[in-house]
Amino acid sequence: MTSLKQVLGGDYRQFTMVFALIALLVGFNIASDGRMLTPSNFQNLLSGNAYVLILAIGMVMVIVIGQIDLSVGSVAGVVGMVVALTSRDWGIPWWAATLLGLACGVLIGMWHGFWLAKIGIPGFITTLAGMMIFRGVVIWMSQSISVPVPDELRVLGSGYLPEWGPAFTQMNNSTLLLGLLGIAAFAWGELRKHRRLVASGEEESVPVWPVLIRVLLVAAVIGYVTWLFGSGRPGTSFPVPGLILVALVIVYHTITQRTTFGRHIYAVGGNRAAAALSGVDTKRTYFLVMTNMSFLAALAGIMFVGRATSAGPSDGTAWELDAIAAVFIGGAAVSGGIGTVLASMVGGLVMAVLNSGLMLMGVGADRTQVIKGLVLLAAVAFDVYNKEQGRPSITGLLFGKKNAPGPSLPEAPTSPAEPAGVGPVMPDLGTGDASAPAAGAEPVAPVRTRTRGPA
Repeated sequence: MTSLKQVLGGDYRQFTMVFALIALLVGFNIASDGRMLTPSNFQNLLSGNAYVLILAIGMVMVIVIGQIDLSVGSVAGVVGMVVALTSRDWGIPWWAATLLGLACGVLIGMWHGFWLAKIGIPGFITTLAGMMIFRGVVIWMSQSISVPVPDELRVLGSGYLPEWGPAFTQMNNSTLLLGLLGIAAFAWGELRKHRRLVASGEEESVPVWPVLIRVLLVAAVIGYVTWLFGSGRPGTSFPVPGLILVALVIVYHTITQRTTFGRHIYAVGGNRAAAALSGVDTKRTYFLVMTNMSFLAALAGIMFVGRATSAGPSDGTAWELDAIAAVFIGGAAVSGGIGTVLASMVGGLVMAVLNSGLMLMGVGADRTQVIKGLVLLAAVAFDVYNKEQGRPSITGLLFGKKNAPGPSLPEAPTSPAEPAGVGPVMPDLGTGDASAPAAGAEPVAPVRTRTRGPA
């Protein structure tokens, strides 16, 4: 088991849903007589769910800071309608209409961020109002009819990478090149990480062979996916929406994991008061995260209308529910502070594979919704169980040991006037244990008292 831990990097939780995704793919492929793992089905699966996955990128950042955004579907709908109407009625080029739509998304996000960060209205209420407002706006703008969009936008919603080069590969060479670049980038990143560990003097605890095995396994998966997307019918390849999604995942993974702003997001979500005491501008963080969410919703709406070839009054309905489900299935914590972009992508793919597999098996929309709801409930239940103190996680039970506690921020204060670690230590009135020290405080030795006898 130690060898398996080294190959997987020592963190099992980030692979739990990956294993579930692989199991779903294999199971649905067997149940559907091989129709699941086909080039055409995978191309449609990625193109048809790219907008939800893009929403999940922004939603995970919103949930990490402890908020929620219920307006993303309505924002996507109104931006798609703005692009369609300005292209048709104003006669402006498609690219100018696209930029105008993205600008509208940013302005809407700033509106939400203002009410949350400056006025202090919770994100749930702010975006619930936004959902109502912008749903009404899109119906009013469209007059309850669909509006066609320029043909150029279809590339963003349903286009494919171009074909070039010799035909002896029997594949789409653009897709082949993309897959080779992905393998090379992953291998370079893993070996570079190992070299840094060796340079820090940890070469004994981090041998090179688990890294090589991990690179080979991931290279095999990327190679298979490359073949799957690149060996479809002539004229098809890796979808352009998928390429946009991959670029966004790389950018936002870097932002959340490698930048100061990303650290501020997790600090605010983990403990807002402690983050403020550390010098983090919590209002600025709230404002920027909400603005970014509506920007991504605008992009998702533009890609959707490009795929649908028209903008309609019902576009974006219930999209926020799919995005939120993808984030929680990916392991984000309901209380905030926990969640990653990559895990949310896995959660979104689980939902997409469920939709596709159940459709291939002829399951109706009613039962599909029931199954998706049960999967969401099970994922959150697993997350809650996994975080209960004093209990091992599911993976800990499998491998026969409890999770080792990792570093964490101090507990949230009970009131803004008395942050954690500041002021007198008070007894824990919630548990009735008056001897429990405050979170983050050093344990205090008991004081012996001498009982005086009668005078």
